[in-house]
Amino acid sequence: MGLELITATPAARQRIAEILDNAEGADGIRIGIKNGGCAGMEYTVDLTDGGEKGDDLVSFDQGKIYIDAKAILFLLGTEIDFETTKFRSGFVFNNPNQTSACGCGESVELKAATLPEGAALPR
Repeated sequence: MGLELITATPAARQRIAEILDNAEGADGIRIGIKNGGCAGMEYTVDLTDGGEKGDDLVSFDQGKIYIDAKAILFLLGTEIDFETTKFRSGFVFNNPNQTSACGCGESVELKAATLPEGAALPR
């Protein structure tokens, strides 16, 4: 059984496609993490055209997801979804490496994934 870096639900894929249809010059989104918020880390989602050197790539029919190389171990196994509720809409990260989140849901605490012995990151 192989390790999946990131997966995207049909709702997330549809929303990425909609964003890219309206974004001149972008071929995908780039996902990463940064220090911030009361829990310590925040997810980043930006438009990109080709990502950056060292990024990993997950491609699907409607677009591409580039993953910041510095964030790979924190995002390994993450499922990206897109939810719309009465009060907000946005991407949701179902991340097995998340250990806690702040009350407002804007920042998270993440631990680096532990790879099984002999396993390699997907490429």
